[in-house]
Amino acid sequence: MSHQLKLPPLKELRRREPTTALGKWLYAGHQIDEADKHTYTSKWYWVLWLSGVDYFSTLGYQPGIALIAAGALSPIATAILVVVTLFGALPVYAEVAARSFAGQGSIAMLENLVGGWLGKILVLVLLGFAATDFIITMTLSAADAAVHAADNPLLHPYLGESHVLLTLGLLALLAAVFLRGFREAVGLASVVAIPYLVLNAVVLTAATVALIHDGGSFQAWSASVHHVGDWTGILIASALIFPKLALGMSGFETGVSVMPLIESSETDGKGVPVGRVRAARKLLGSAALVMSAYLVASSFISALLIPPAAYAAGGKANGRAIAYLAHEILGPTFGTVYDVSTIIILWFAGASAMTGLLSLIPRYLPRFGMAPQWITYPRPLVILLFLIDVVVTLIFHADVEAQGGAYATGVLVLILSAAVAVSIALWTEFRSGLGRKKLALCIYFVLVSCVFAFTLVDNVIVRPDGVIIASVFIGAIIILGALSRYTRATEMRISEFTFIDQESAILWLSTVGKTVNLVPLRTNSPQARREKGTEIRKYYSVQGPLAFVHVSMVDNRSEFVAPLQVRVREEEGNVVVEVFGAIAIANTIAYISELIDPISLFLGLTRQNLMTQALRYIFWGEGETGLMVYTILLRYWDSTPEDDVRPLIFLMSE
Repeated sequence: MSHQLKLPPLKELRRREPTTALGKWLYAGHQIDEADKHTYTSKWYWVLWLSGVDYFSTLGYQPGIALIAAGALSPIATAILVVVTLFGALPVYAEVAARSFAGQGSIAMLENLVGGWLGKILVLVLLGFAATDFIITMTLSAADAAVHAADNPLLHPYLGESHVLLTLGLLALLAAVFLRGFREAVGLASVVAIPYLVLNAVVLTAATVALIHDGGSFQAWSASVHHVGDWTGILIASALIFPKLALGMSGFETGVSVMPLIESSETDGKGVPVGRVRAARKLLGSAALVMSAYLVASSFISALLIPPAAYAAGGKANGRAIAYLAHEILGPTFGTVYDVSTIIILWFAGASAMTGLLSLIPRYLPRFGMAPQWITYPRPLVILLFLIDVVVTLIFHADVEAQGGAYATGVLVLILSAAVAVSIALWTEFRSGLGRKKLALCIYFVLVSCVFAFTLVDNVIVRPDGVIIASVFIGAIIILGALSRYTRATEMRISEFTFIDQESAILWLSTVGKTVNLVPLRTNSPQARREKGTEIRKYYSVQGPLAFVHVSMVDNRSEFVAPLQVRVREEEGNVVVEVFGAIAIANTIAYISELIDPISLFLGLTRQNLMTQALRYIFWGEGETGLMVYTILLRYWDSTPEDDVRPLIFLMSE
């Protein structure tokens, strides 16, 4: 049984307070990674709208993108998309929900399955693709909202063709809201999403009635489809087109991330909230079924009723297929109402994406030590994300269709990573003896992974924008993270301090407060301690007992902070302090030294190559321990000045 340390914790390193008005405004409020957690929950069918607002908003542009990509084949290609959604993405995320019920998603699953630096790098790469997904969600949604606003007959005389400026204005408004302070609300999401789906249902119903009275549209569409060839050729052609429509599968990662908001008190014997998992699967399934019905209906009706000239570049239906039908069939008044609803949900989808990034980045990077100080504050991070949005918008000229490839790439990488993570988890469970069902499911999800891998590769070959943008994000995250970890390497990096037994806790109290001399040793043996003690007393005038410290490292040195367990015992009039679970020797010794507050501290020097030792310290927490302990303590003392006498430090050759 371990015993929690009852001594006061070490003082935190002081942050330099901003002195200018701008600095004080930027760093006002709490840090994002210290934000209050959600204290409220709701029924899954209300939380559905919070996750669905991103998913359902794609109706604003998906039918138009499908027409541009597939033309008359868009309904069949969309049907294939729906099959992959219902039998691929949905089962994958149902499994993710069962294994990541805290809302961490597939990225956390892979981090847990792939340990060490490889796992950290994999997470950083996936964060780059997630950033691509969320950034393009904001820019693409804002661009399509601008299209709906500028092409509205009542607004067009005032807005003209200024799509880029409108898009930037919407993104600036989004950033302004977050700079002021924004909280997701289940109620607001339902107010935005439900009317939008109702209006879409009205448009699609009216369009269906129009099709019934005009049978010629179906014959013309059928002729265009069969011009491709027989049904085998049609299906093959549609399957090859399907990857271009993959952005219609967005929203699943969001569906998992909102799981903590789902109301549930039912748990199993292992503490797994099975009620929440079951409710989350209902949420995911309901969203997928609703969206699948809308996608099939909208693509079919759009292909039959919208002429090619209308959805071509510069056409009235380009980027706004259903809105075009709303105006053509139900008139400008209803069409304007539909446009307003579309603009609102597209804007709210951008807000959802911004919220996702503000939650995702601080969740991983600070824990890895790969985040500078400002990234944990909302306003600087919002400004950075806004500037990235501006750059992406200008690069793509606020073109909805042009950004579809990058968006689809981000979505597909996340879904593929989830499918791979589920496959690995099921294989691991099968190997642990949980039955043949796990093996069958593993094989199924391997096949699903292959489908998503093909879709991703095809999308990247045809439209490499997503990989290019993601590569920029990945490179920036890794470079910034490496610099941050380097500058933060001399922090204490200890999350918790406990004793292995009660005797250690009692004996520890007799060592603190200038009562012992601290002697770190690499070798944990009585002979090594005896020899080092003899050497110290021979060459130095030492008063009081020696406290020998030996630090045992964990296997995974890629972690930035770690909990420690300590055993303390007496030996030949001296004290032996054994520390377990460290991720960096020098930081641990410095931490122990500050807790004990010794008379003096004897540090050994290896005199080996400093560059090699520096790399060993950064990656494996070892290296030239003596110099690093000295450096860490000096930094800590400079940041936490006090009147107490500091311990004497002696650097000795080993």
